[in-house]
Amino acid sequence: MKSVPPRPGPGARQARLAQMLRVDHAGELAAGAIYRGQRAVLRSAPGKGRTLAMIADLEGQEDEHLARFDELLVDRHVRPSLLAPLWRAAGFGLGAATALIGERAAHACTEAVETVIEGHYARQIDELEPAEPGLAAELARFRDDEIAHRDIALAEGARQAVAYPLLAAVIRAGCRAAIRIAERV
Repeated sequence: MKSVPPRPGPGARQARLAQMLRVDHAGELAAGAIYRGQRAVLRSAPGKGRTLAMIADLEGQEDEHLARFDELLVDRHVRPSLLAPLWRAAGFGLGAATALIGERAAHACTEAVETVIEGHYARQIDELEPAEPGLAAELARFRDDEIAHRDIALAEGARQAVAYPLLAAVIRAGCRAAIRIAERV
């Protein structure tokens, strides 16, 4: 997916920055909800203590990212996505549904989401680098966390999930659609 072309006119840079912050905030909101949904399902499954602890750690990092985006929205006077309740519900539902399929499907969800988010952050970093180097550096750190999440999911057998190619393709398409929607709404 290509980055959004710059809009001409006064205030265009600020409008684009608002889009970026809004979608990133929405994404971190959904990411934490995905992990909460996974933990809700896996909590009742026997022998999942190690996986639950791992997911809780990943969720904690997403919550840290969300807290920073909360601050950035306030500091930059950007409204959050009007669909924030939907992002939370959809994230929780996705996490719970994939965990119901199985532990590897939960990891496949993480791998698919983080693959899309890695590219999304990379495009934003490239776009922000000249005008907002501090923010670009923060996004680079968040991107690195997301890459680490993806790598953990891969090491835990994400690609061995039932119907992995289909599952990952559907989740990636959903993420890309959510990004486009959250930029605007």
